[in-house]
Amino acid sequence: MTHRETHLVELVDDAGQPVGETTVSAAHQPPGQLHRAFSVLLVDPAGRVLLQRRAAGKTRFPLRWGNSCCGHPGPGESLVEAANRRLHEELGAGPVPLTEVGVYLYYAEDPTTGRVEFEYDHVLRGEVPAELPVRPDPDEVAEVRWVDPVALEADLDTDPCSYAPWLGGVVHRLLRPTAPTAGTSDPAEIPSGLPADEAAERSGGR
Repeated sequence: MTHRETHLVELVDDAGQPVGETTVSAAHQPPGQLHRAFSVLLVDPAGRVLLQRRAAGKTRFPLRWGNSCCGHPGPGESLVEAANRRLHEELGAGPVPLTEVGVYLYYAEDPTTGRVEFEYDHVLRGEVPAELPVRPDPDEVAEVRWVDPVALEADLDTDPCSYAPWLGGVVHRLLRPTAPTAGTSDPAEIPSGLPADEAAERSGGR
């Protein structure tokens, strides 16, 4: 087990309300426990998004292409802190300003490792300069590439097994930003489209 598998994540209900905490490892054991997460898509001035191919040693969906960065916050850690921490750890990039463009609740079983993803996923958009320098950690990232998100959405339909199962929902929310999830009543919820570092943040937002 990697050190990060022992980190704590925030358990939530299907409206995003906190209900407890557990370790990363425990949250991803079958049948899975719904927990807060974030997915970052870095976007350059031409509108391209940065994808990473997950390293072979990943415990969930290794060697599949995913969004720029994703992860889980520790309890009490803000979205911006958690996301920029992971951008630095995975890609050697950041910090960058982030805007939430939607929330994505999904469930996926990894047939290779037997682990489960069951996540209340905050999708974050980060604007970055052209030719952003990155220094991927090989333990986290096998390779990176810049792609057009519209072309990517089409490829997700024709070759889904090359991609992490959450990527389609993440790209959909990037291209079609949504309002906050209906039924979410937490006053600290980040309104969709508001720069995350200018908004009140819920404890533990991924």
